[in-house]
Amino acid sequence: MVKPNYSYEKRQKELAKERKKQEKLQRKANKPDSTDAPGEDHGSAAPPDADPSGSATPTTES
Repeated sequence: MVKPNYSYEKRQKELAKERKKQEKLQRKANKPDSTDAPGEDHGSAAPPDADPSGSATPTTES
């Protein structure tokens, strides 16, 4: 009978945990900064990086 390699299983579990943590950090980094629950709409139709004052200067290339 083959002896189980517990250290290999432990390492794989640690790697999976690290991958999951990195994916979560990536999702958080791609999200706008908001503490609201996902799916809640507070009436803001502007994208999160839009200038709320409306004084953005358009750039025209010649």
